Amino acid sequence: MGKKSIKEDKNIYFECREELGLTRAQASELIGTISESRLEKLETGKTAIYPEDVVDMARAYKKPELCNYYCTHQCRIGMDSVPEVKISSLSEIVLGMLAALNSLEKQKDRLIDITADGIISDDELPDFVQIQKQLDHIDMTVAALKLWVANTISEGKIDKNKMDELSK
Repeated sequence: MGKKSIKEDKNIYFECREELGLTRAQASELIGTISESRLEKLETGKTAIYPEDVVDMARAYKKPELCNYYCTHQCRIGMDSVPEVKISSLSEIVLGMLAALNSLEKQKDRLIDITADGIISDDELPDFVQIQKQLDHIDMTVAALKLWVANTISEGKIDKNKMDELSK
């Protein structure tokens, strides 16, 4: 097991490796595509991290949330278009989704009224913005559910092959 670093400003990639008790050499071997010296540079911010690095670390460390972190904190496109997802329990995700869907159901007729003419007038804008917030909340809960599934697969609690087969 690797020695715990006393460094205080560790990035998420450093923390994930350390959580597993891996040295950089062990992590590099586990990842298979990142050298030990490059891993050190990525963990200390001395070099830019690429999406494929994150995907490889997420797979090796069994931390799918690293991909969401990268997209929401380091990717210029993702920072504007990908919601940051927090790890939650399945029950929290489902209850949040049901609450958002129920709220949207109540606003469905208003959305139809607002959009029927293809124009959103100034007096309709406040309601439209509120509905858009509800849609964003639903989007966030869907992303949280996908992350929960990815984590559960990485932990071996769901058979990915069986799930893929059933999804066809």
